[in-house]
Amino acid sequence: MTATDSVSSIEVTPSGQACGAAVRGVDLTAPLDAETVASIRSIWLEHHVLSFPDQPMSDDDLERFTIAFGGFGDDPYIAPIPGRNHVIAVERRADETSPLFAENWHSDWSFQVRPPAGTCLRSVVVPPSGGDTLYANQHMALEQMPTEMRERFEGLTAIHSARGGYAPDGFYGDDDAAGDRSMDIRPSETANDTHRHPLIRAHPETDRLGLFSTFGYIVGLEGVPQEEAGALLGELYHWQSQEQFQYRHVWEPDMLVMWDNRSVLHRATGGYDGHHRLLHRTTIAAWDG
Repeated sequence: MTATDSVSSIEVTPSGQACGAAVRGVDLTAPLDAETVASIRSIWLEHHVLSFPDQPMSDDDLERFTIAFGGFGDDPYIAPIPGRNHVIAVERRADETSPLFAENWHSDWSFQVRPPAGTCLRSVVVPPSGGDTLYANQHMALEQMPTEMRERFEGLTAIHSARGGYAPDGFYGDDDAAGDRSMDIRPSETANDTHRHPLIRAHPETDRLGLFSTFGYIVGLEGVPQEEAGALLGELYHWQSQEQFQYRHVWEPDMLVMWDNRSVLHRATGGYDGHHRLLHRTTIAAWDG
């Protein structure tokens, strides 16, 4: 099959929700040519979240796919699976009692100097029901924001930090690590570091404006008193996570999902107590053009 044939065979089915599309007609268990990668990237930038059903991928395939879309980003505070440097297990045992991982809205690793472009997840063990992933379109959230409300956020710079999650006294800190969580989380004092990013920023590939990240990783607003910043961030959180901006993704066996951290927030959901759930994850590095 030529590169042109490969691209022409791609089928895209939009979710009909605020973002998201299913992509068929491409084999992710084999290397992708440059034209196919470019086509998938264009579809990704349009829909922000892509699912690829019926892809019985290995971790080698997952890593090769990630490299094709920009290489590996840095994944702090969570150890990779044995034998890999860039693959993380997002796992919950059937009998696990620890709080659900990543249940709050966030953009992955927004607290980094150069936050990652995207995240990839492939299903390994899927429970019979529950475990959906929710996404919220942050371009749509900004574009539909009332003018008076938007004016309060224009020009603000957000202070990002991982301290609420991964510092030793954070939610996933030393006390959590001592529990029965199946994921290998490594809290660190470095989670107290802060970095600043515009609250409203242009997507580096499309130039489309959107809101970037939310409460979870934003700990303040530059030049704004903390009490006032807290009130503003609370207002923002409730706005940007509304159902009208959401896409609910239902997992299937042998499925890959990739999402654009520059365009969407995401959060995990439960509903599968008594069942094992396992996905393998990689991070796509920041866009360099």
